Order: sequence, then C-alpha cells, then structure tokens
Amino acid sequence: MGIEIERKFLVKKETWENNADAGLSCRQGYLHADSEKTIRVRIMGEKAYLTVKGKSSGISRAEYEYEIPVSDASALMDLCSSIIQKTRFFISHKGMTWELDVFEGLNRGLVMAEIELESEDQLLELPDWTGTEVSDDSRYYNACLARNPFSTWS
Repeated sequence: MGIEIERKFLVKKETWENNADAGLSCRQGYLHADSEKTIRVRIMGEKAYLTVKGKSSGISRAEYEYEIPVSDASALMDLCSSIIQKTRFFISHKGMTWELDVFEGLNRGLVMAEIELESEDQLLELPDWTGTEVSDDSRYYNACLARNPFSTWS
C-alpha cells in the first residue's frame, strides 16, 4: 500500500524564490472528495496523473498515484466537480525537496509549502520562509480549497 506522510506550512517570506526552479503549471480537479477519500486528476506541466487518497490519520494517509495520458486527464477534468489552479515550484533545502504552491484563481494570495517524509517522526529543518504549520487543518487540503476557496474565508 502507498502511504503519503506529509507536512504543510504557510509561506511567510518570498525568499523561497531565490532557490526555486522555474515552476510547473498545475491544474487539478476532483472527481470525488469527502472525509474518507479523494479521487483527483492532475495535469502538471507535460504530464498527467490520477490519484486516489484515503482518510488522513495524523500526517499520514494512503495514496495511489498513476501517470495517465494528458488527453485522458483533459477529458476527466470535464467530469470534475471542482478545480484548482496553481504553480508548483520545487526547492532543495538541507537534502530534501520541498514543493511550494502559489495558488491562482479564487485561491490567489495563498502560498503553501509541503514536504513528504519517510516517517511521521522524521527530523526536519525548516527553511526560514516557512510559517505556521497547517498539516492538521483540513481547510488547507487542496480538495477543500477547491470547494471552499481561500478568498471566501472570513
């Protein structure tokens, strides 16, 4: 079984840009999303993926991701109930690769970084641009942001 162990942080400084790659355009739609499971289709750059995620338990959850043809992903996007757009940047820090998302559309203004870990208790040195940890705040799950965009929060 595939397991994703991930921590998420808001980004407080724009100094991340100094070490980031060029970024990839990312569009992801949700075929199904509830508290038990999420089925997502994603087009990122020149590749596309179908991903199934299970219920979160702490910072871990089951995850199965498969590369699919971009043409299939484009057709599946038409079936999605909600879609988010963002640019994803990859940043190396202390031997680990961070994924930093700059959201667009109704989530514009939100910048979030995530790091995948090998275990829940793995030691991690945070970059100076990380802010508040939001790993346990479901409002920051991408599936939730697709249904309840950041710009609508009070």
